[in-house]
Amino acid sequence: MTFLRRLACVLLLLVSVGPAFAVQPDEVLSNPALEARARTLSKELRCMVCQNQSIDDSDAPLARDLRILVRERLAKGDSDRQVLDFLVARYGEFVLLRPTFSARNALLWSLPFIVLVVGGIAAFMAFRGRSQTDVQQLTPEEEARLRAILAANGETGAETPPKGGKPG
Repeated sequence: MTFLRRLACVLLLLVSVGPAFAVQPDEVLSNPALEARARTLSKELRCMVCQNQSIDDSDAPLARDLRILVRERLAKGDSDRQVLDFLVARYGEFVLLRPTFSARNALLWSLPFIVLVVGGIAAFMAFRGRSQTDVQQLTPEEEARLRAILAANGETGAETPPKGGKPG
């Protein structure tokens, strides 16, 4: 019997640890259709305090204010688009968890890749330029002088002994 009690306690603990909803009972609209629209909109709006949560999931006071504002606008008869447009006009596009596609956003998202490509090309050009050093051949006079110096030192030029040691 103790095993069943432990299992029941563990199951009860797991069920109670589930996700906590931030929407308070006093925020809920009496009209179920409007409440469903409000919940859908709340999941699309970013909490400006938490910044990685929707206002539907956030317990921050600002998120609560935004949830109430969404419900008030819906109760006045605004469409979902009008509510979103109102909040974007008031807080900027950052309030949307999924920003709308625009040329400015496309530039913002593609800029890191553009910088990476330009940096890669610049690095390639820099390294390519270093590997192409100008190697000039000795003139016949320089070769004759080098052979004379090596012959005077008793070397053939095939192998140069390390400093302070004998040739291997």
